[in-house]
Amino acid sequence: MNKHKYENIAMILEDQIKGKVLLPGDKLPSLRRLCTDHDISQSTALSVYDLLQAGGYAESRDRSGYFVSRLSGRIAALPFSSQPAGKESAQNLDKLAEEIFSTAGTGHIKFSYGAPSSKLLPVARLNKELVKAARNLESGGTAYTETQGNEKLRRQVIRHAPHLGSLKPDDLITTSGCNNALALALMATTSPGDRVGVESPYYFGLSGLARSLGIKLVELPCHALTGPDLEMLECILQKRQLQAIIVVSNFSNPMGGLMPPANKEHLVKLIERFQIPLIEDDIYGDIYFGKQRPDTCKSYDSSGLVLLCSSFTKTIAPGYRVGWIAPGKFREKVLQLKLSFMVCSASLTEEAIAGFMETSYYQKHLKQLRQTLYANYLQYSDVIGRYFPEGTRLSQPQGGLFLWVEFDSEINTLQLFKQAIRLGISIAPGQLFTREKQFSNCMRLNFGLPWNPQLEQALKTIGHLAKMLGKTTNKLNN
Repeated sequence: MNKHKYENIAMILEDQIKGKVLLPGDKLPSLRRLCTDHDISQSTALSVYDLLQAGGYAESRDRSGYFVSRLSGRIAALPFSSQPAGKESAQNLDKLAEEIFSTAGTGHIKFSYGAPSSKLLPVARLNKELVKAARNLESGGTAYTETQGNEKLRRQVIRHAPHLGSLKPDDLITTSGCNNALALALMATTSPGDRVGVESPYYFGLSGLARSLGIKLVELPCHALTGPDLEMLECILQKRQLQAIIVVSNFSNPMGGLMPPANKEHLVKLIERFQIPLIEDDIYGDIYFGKQRPDTCKSYDSSGLVLLCSSFTKTIAPGYRVGWIAPGKFREKVLQLKLSFMVCSASLTEEAIAGFMETSYYQKHLKQLRQTLYANYLQYSDVIGRYFPEGTRLSQPQGGLFLWVEFDSEINTLQLFKQAIRLGISIAPGQLFTREKQFSNCMRLNFGLPWNPQLEQALKTIGHLAKMLGKTTNKLNN
């Protein structure tokens, strides 16, 4: 596919930074200047700087504009695009996941963790909202509620989500987190034996879900920056080899890719053309590093074939297990499935989150969380660039929680995990995110942890262990 205009403009500025025409700390053209010079809209200009920020070439400063990043001289190459071959490995993902997460105990530094640290979350505010919820709800929150879910929460989701377009509160159904939303979506759209396309690498929780429903996951080639290869997907769809697709359109887990708006629109046109449902996981969409929230595939959906899933697990309260789904044309089926399997959602936690979203603290919290995560991302990138083995490749997420690290092929990250866990450090090896024989030299790191000297030292330790593994493997091979 041809590059978009914002990508071409970003490449011009990137070349100037790489060529030292623009130096670290130099001020970059203002949004207005960029619009005038290149005859583009402000939203396109923002996309230019979002891309440069994701690559570590630019940084924004409040009320001052954009500047060449201090890290611009140490940008690692991107991980290679995934090329799944369709051949499953003998690796038991469930057993591997259990080993990884059961060994990360109290006191461990959990780079393998899948949510932000509680130290970055509004715990005190939520405690107050829980007390208010118990006081305000019928029977103190002990009674059953309507199956569709807390009406106030559904209103607040729509209020804070202009990217949802014309959706109304009645279009949403609350769930017990995003995993539950994905499960309901799959049950509503697939049957045992169906083949479902997923990004490669993909969120490992889908493996157990697929097995329990009797469906087969088909891994799709993906680019570290822009997500699924839509040309390859179209070829697969033409052969009628998929009955549904799952994508994390904004800041995918684990690779961190962000689908450009044109790709999202094109994907929706593809599913409408082939009449297959698209299950869109937007759980990371509110954690963006740019000036504006990215849109969703759902915002281009006029047929009702997109089932949009999300939750507050990554932004407010992982343990509350509060999520939602906008199931489009599958609304009645999803509602019936929820009634059959759950009856209703947990009333206290839904009411508490709805109450928190009514306050001004909700948007303030999200802004602070985004700033902290972006600062952490830059810190991680800096340490990785200085202390990890030469040739290490690194994703350039424009939001979310994760970095995808790719070493040279001689470094096995499952072995790296086993060495690191003995030192109280937990990572998520790449084999966890695929059923194929790939990513054995990759790992996922969570940058949603409070930055401190201990965390920095733990990253340096991972780098040192990786260097030693590489040297040991080379000696054995020679």
